[in-house]
Amino acid sequence: MEESERTALLALALNLVIFSLKYLAASVSGSIALKAEAFHTFADLVSSLTVIIGLKIAKRKTKSFPYGLYKIENLTSVIISLVILYSGYQIVLEVINSNPNELRNSGVAILSLLFSVIITFWFSWYEKKIGQKINSPILLADAAHIRTDVLSNTVVLSAVLSNLIGYQLDKIAALIIVGFIAKTGLQILKDGARVLLDASLDYETLNKVKKIILDTSQVSELIMLTGRNSGRFKFIEASIVLKTDDFSKAHFIVDKIENHIKHEIKHIDQVLIHYEPLKKDKIIYAFPLADDQSTISTHFGEVSFFMLVIFQSTDKVASKVEILSNPFSKVEKRKGILAAEFLIKNEVDIVIVKNDFESKGPLYVFANANTEVKLTQEETPQKALEELGLILFPSLDIQKCKVRKEDCT
Repeated sequence: MEESERTALLALALNLVIFSLKYLAASVSGSIALKAEAFHTFADLVSSLTVIIGLKIAKRKTKSFPYGLYKIENLTSVIISLVILYSGYQIVLEVINSNPNELRNSGVAILSLLFSVIITFWFSWYEKKIGQKINSPILLADAAHIRTDVLSNTVVLSAVLSNLIGYQLDKIAALIIVGFIAKTGLQILKDGARVLLDASLDYETLNKVKKIILDTSQVSELIMLTGRNSGRFKFIEASIVLKTDDFSKAHFIVDKIENHIKHEIKHIDQVLIHYEPLKKDKIIYAFPLADDQSTISTHFGEVSFFMLVIFQSTDKVASKVEILSNPFSKVEKRKGILAAEFLIKNEVDIVIVKNDFESKGPLYVFANANTEVKLTQEETPQKALEELGLILFPSLDIQKCKVRKEDCT
């Protein structure tokens, strides 16, 4: 049996005991207010039974309801909110407007109410703690409802005590308490209705999901992101563009993103990510350059410059050349990895180098971003491109970059 179900059964048993105790005390003392409070507890008994039914049904999945019946919890929360509001109305009618009666055995009434206040206060705290732990709206709603019982018990207790000393202070207290009851009920009603109407997930959760997706190097674009609650669970749907047209690799990337989201965010039932390959209208080649900005360097992370040569996807003649300064050439550690990430941010598709990478870091970064690495024995970018059947116009004006901190073109 799940923790939520055990808590709901405990609530049912406690309400049954408290109802019996209050009704017995009301019969012995003759208190109309205590009798009304007993029937108020009977309403709690019905609510607790509704909670158990909701928890039992909510987790089921059928052909007609493939996403589960999680919203039963939210529907039950709405019902409980209406019970809370009705309880406030009940208190107004049966406590504030009741005429004081001569009580018999008032000690029995006081003891039963004190017992009810202590038990309901403890159980309200306990149920709220469990509800927050498992993110169950139905337990949180019931805990809030039970907190109103603490208040209503206190109102009735005040009525009994004030009757003994000749003062009627319960009316003022009851009006204040009814205001709190109404506020609690309306808040639960609002939260439950939002989920039933498929309102969006909160901004903080969606923003966290967005960051996880965009921090994945293979993702080129986030097209759409939506999310909704259903009971205690969250459903997330996204549409992304990946830097690969390989189906098996795309499937692996999407699985990795989905697992990352489920690991970082609690109570995720389903993450559905639609993906499509990146349709590029240009292909960008990158070369690590020596200090003369004309020849290909034998180094990578420590070079001062990178040349980017841009081809339109249907052309074999370069349309643009950029020479960028390497912002990580002087760092002490991880310069190769940082340089690789720098080229990926500049949307490089193919990196042409003279030597294999001595460390696996840059190679892993490129492979993870679906960026191809090619080896060449040629001395210049022009010759290396000609080796691939591509043309870099000799007349193309390549403005050499003066050594400075910022990038230049």
